[in-house]
Amino acid sequence: MSCDQTIIDYGLRSIGIGERLLPRTEFDLCTQFTLIGSGMIWNLYFGIFALLIGFFIANAVAVAKTSDSIWLRKPADWFIFIFRGSPLFIQFFLAYQLFVLLPRTGIEILGITVATSWLTKAWAGALIVLVLNTAAYSAQIFYGALQSVPKGDLEAADAFGMTGWKKFRRVVWPTMLRLAWPAYTNEAIFLFHATTLVFFSSFPAFAQQGDALYYANFFADKTFNPFIAYPIAAAYFIILTLLLISLFGVVNRRLNRHLPGTVRRIRYRPQLIR
Repeated sequence: MSCDQTIIDYGLRSIGIGERLLPRTEFDLCTQFTLIGSGMIWNLYFGIFALLIGFFIANAVAVAKTSDSIWLRKPADWFIFIFRGSPLFIQFFLAYQLFVLLPRTGIEILGITVATSWLTKAWAGALIVLVLNTAAYSAQIFYGALQSVPKGDLEAADAFGMTGWKKFRRVVWPTMLRLAWPAYTNEAIFLFHATTLVFFSSFPAFAQQGDALYYANFFADKTFNPFIAYPIAAAYFIILTLLLISLFGVVNRRLNRHLPGTVRRIRYRPQLIR
């Protein structure tokens, strides 16, 4: 089979398009690059949606953490503490066990039966865990940035008569983003790397349609050589990391476009232990 035909057959296999069965005999480089690259679609799915949804939750939690109301501040404190204090893998395991305990027929709310079986699928349950985890870490980053907003900016906003939501939207929030963006970039990179843990979690891959690590593990088992499949998966994530740094760098320059001088470039500083 030619490499072009392999790409056509397996390029979108992870989302159910193309060959239904995994290869049994052909484990050449083209096949491995194609299938592992196909699995990256799921890693991108988990990372992109977790980042987008978690961003808005993190902003809300960070603001709640700075609130004078104990009814807002304490739940935000505990949310951040629980999800930052426990390992992500254990969060996957506990979430799956919790979702499995839900009635298969669904939960009845106000006379309407809400289905719950979909929560045990990786595309939903694992995504929820990743959203909550990155929201907690990002909220702490944004909270620190809120605490670091210069008092001069706040006084200037007061001098212009800004109060409440207008003050937050025009002064506090943009300044918070500008201060938090370098650290948030590292969190985004780590989040995409953390999507590989979905393979080790209890959430099953439907019809052998797994992520990049699922296919890398498949080839390592079939060829008894982990020094090809796993480096290929690592190469894909390195390319993804470079793309993230470039994209977040564009946003960083946009946030700092009003400042004089050269905008400081974002540097990738991996978190070796979390």
